[in-house]
This record gives sequence, C-alpha cells and structure tokens, in this order.
Amino acid sequence: MSLQTIPMLLALVGVALYAVLGGADFGAGFWQLVAGPGERGARIREHAHEGMAAVWEANHVWLIFVLVMLWTCYPPAFASIVSTLAVPLFIAAVGIVLRGTAYALRAGTTRARELRSVDTVFGVASILTPFALGTVAGAIAAGRVPVGNAAGSTWSSWISAVPLTIGALAVVVGAYLAAVYLAADAVRRGASDLERAFRTRALGAGVVAGVAAAGGLIVLHADAHGLYHALVGDGLPALIVSGLAGLGTLALVFMRRYEVARYSAALAVAAVVAGWALAQQPELLPGLTVSAAAAPHDTLVAVLIAFCAGTVFLGPALWLLFSLSLRGALAYGGQGEGAGVSAPVQALSGSRNALLARVALACLVLTLGFLTAADAPWAHAIGVAALFAGIAAGFRAAVMPAEPAP
Repeated sequence: MSLQTIPMLLALVGVALYAVLGGADFGAGFWQLVAGPGERGARIREHAHEGMAAVWEANHVWLIFVLVMLWTCYPPAFASIVSTLAVPLFIAAVGIVLRGTAYALRAGTTRARELRSVDTVFGVASILTPFALGTVAGAIAAGRVPVGNAAGSTWSSWISAVPLTIGALAVVVGAYLAAVYLAADAVRRGASDLERAFRTRALGAGVVAGVAAAGGLIVLHADAHGLYHALVGDGLPALIVSGLAGLGTLALVFMRRYEVARYSAALAVAAVVAGWALAQQPELLPGLTVSAAAAPHDTLVAVLIAFCAGTVFLGPALWLLFSLSLRGALAYGGQGEGAGVSAPVQALSGSRNALLARVALACLVLTLGFLTAADAPWAHAIGVAALFAGIAAGFRAAVMPAEPAP
C-alpha cells in the first residue's frame, strides 16, 4: 500500500461511517415527517427526536473529516468536485443548517402549531440533505465530474439517471437504518407500541431499500455501463456481503433481534461503499488516479500525523458517546421525581461519581491555567498531565454505576 492511498482509505471509512450514522440520523427526521397526526404520531415523533438527541451533532464529524481529507490530500479532485457539483453541495449545506436550526428551536416551542412547523422543517431538511449528498456520490460514480475548475455541467452533472437514483436510495437507506435503530431503542425503553411501529417500518423500508438497490443496478447498466461492469466484477464480493447482510437484517428484525440487527444493517450499507470503491479504483475522477491527485509527500505525512494525534482524543470520546447512547444511559428520565433530567446527570448524583466529576473539572481548570497563563516548560508539563487526568476522571465518572448519596 502506497502513502498516497492511505488518506483515501481513511476518507472511505469516513464516508461509510457517515452513511451509516448520519444516514440513520436523517432517517429519523424522515419518520418524524411522516409520523401522522394524533397522539400516536406525536409519540413517534418524540421517540425519533430523543433517539437523535445524544448523537446528531457528532455524526457530522465524519462529513467534516471526509471533506478535510479530500481537500488537503487530493486537492485537484476536491476542486473539481466542489466546483462542478456546487449546486447539490449547497443544497446539502442548507439542509444541514436548517436541520440544526430546527432541532435547536424545537426545545423552545410552546404551542402545538409551532412544534408542527419546526418538525416539518426538520423532516423536509432530513430528506433534502441525504438526497443532495447522494446525487454528489452518484455524479462522481457515473464519471460526470471531469477534472478542472467547474469543467463539468452545473446541472446535468447531477440531474441525470444515476445521480438521482443514488440520491433517492440514500433517503430510503437512511429511513431503513433509523427504523431498525429506533425499534431497538423502543425495546430498551419498554415502549411496546413504538417497538411494533418501528418494526413494521423497518421491514417495509428494508424491502423498499432492497428493491431500490436492485433498480439502481438496472439504471447503472443503462446509464453507466462501465461502472456497472466494475461493480459486478471487482466490486461483486462487497455487493454479495451487502445483500446477505440486508437479508439477515430483515430476518433479525422479524425475529425482534434488534441489537444484532443494528450491526448487520450497518454492514449492509458499509459494504455498498466498499463496492463503489473497489469498482472505481484506481481512479478518483475520469483520467485522474489517486496517486496523480495526491498532495506532496510532506503534506500527506503531516495529515497522517495529525490524524493519529486527533484519534487519541476524539476516538475515546466518540466511543464513550455511542456506547452510552446504545446502553440508554443518555436517555431522559420518565415520570416522577427526576423526570426531565438526563441519565448522566442522575449518575453524577452518587457520592463517588460526584467526586470524580469535581476532580475532572478541577483538572481542566488547572489545564487552562498551566497551558495558557504560564510560559515555563515545567508548567506546560503539569498542564498536559492535568489534561489527561481530567479526561480519565471524567470518563470514569461517566461510565461507572451511580451510587446513592450518603
């Protein structure tokens, strides 16, 4: 493996993670939009909203990561993509902004009409964004982005059969992932009516996603013959894995084995990304290989060093966030005393947890003081040690079982 290909492999991992985690995030917004009227619809919307509460901002880390890797490590390809596909990328950016704004405003709504308006904006943006991003992926895959600054058509590059098909497939797959994950969340909460509702949605969306994927191959055969032959050639093993994982997920959902279905559904989507990469290699764009698009050696080395350093801090934080979310430790309390207080806050009410939390806060204060206010090397060493001590104490306070206060 050459140095030029390592950042591309990391970027593909980021694409797969965003497709899975961000896709489920967008899919939850889709189910909010189509939840229907009445109390049942309101419960579905609330459940979808709470399912995203802990992770919806973190999911965009992967999109930012992919953009930075392409921009820094493959500048000719990045410039060609963002200039030719400026319109769908702008639409996706607007959708992301609208989703974030609507999510933040939702907590301040006081009337049912306001809540419906905010949820409608959020749901529409949750469809618009993955569709636009899907058309970007489809345009690249179909070879409609030539090398050069705005060298391709502003409109026909992404308004054609393959990009539009991939865009629609992105919306359907997101809805499918979200339904599987939300069914698992409903079981953990003991909400049998919500579990049944999202089980039905997961089965239906899974069938639609499978039919859409098969239809996508037909569209590829007609409109992007070279990519189709590459997919059923080099990319065939990944497509087989995706198909088997998709069928397995439907069986697991039917049997109500939702926790395992989370991972098989993610595998089905990630395998599609892998199949695309295998089919398109070694080219990024028509006539532009990964090696030819790569930045100079020193730039690639600096980026990989920065990636390793960032992973030391970001990796454990994301692992903690998603592990707590999957265990339901970030859910909101129910009725009675403590309702509306998040589980992490309740967990810190225990004596040992509260002490560890105070130690973590004190260490972070020391970090700020010794790393910013002081100039001496020994002070900076203390600041770094305090930073790691604060991280360790904070992690321990978050994951250890709560103890009753004396």
